[in-house]
Amino acid sequence: MNTQVKVKRRLSIDELNQQIIESIQEIKGRNIVRLDLRRLGESPADMFIICEGNSTTQTKAISDNIQRRIRERLNMFPNHVEGERNALWICVDYFSIVVHVFHPEARIFYELEDLWGDATITEYDSL
Repeated sequence: MNTQVKVKRRLSIDELNQQIIESIQEIKGRNIVRLDLRRLGESPADMFIICEGNSTTQTKAISDNIQRRIRERLNMFPNHVEGERNALWICVDYFSIVVHVFHPEARIFYELEDLWGDATITEYDSL
């Protein structure tokens, strides 16, 4: 009798980070930054990934692409998604990483990078 044993692989935060960044770049997201919050006390997540689209249509497309790619490649679903209706600020929560996809004006208004200014910031190129 041939019995297959499924081994569940532990997903690393770096792997999830890489897949999210690539999915943003694939839809031409701009001004991509990662805020590493791990060394800060009382942070809501390990990392924030922040980016922007040129329009609400693009911010929605970026959010959709992140969710599709993570579901297909990592078999993972977000804990919560907020803001898809207006698409000015879409928040996609993957527990350890929270993705913020902004319309440019909303990003300037909320200034998340300044709010979490003690975080380690990594900038990524837009493709």
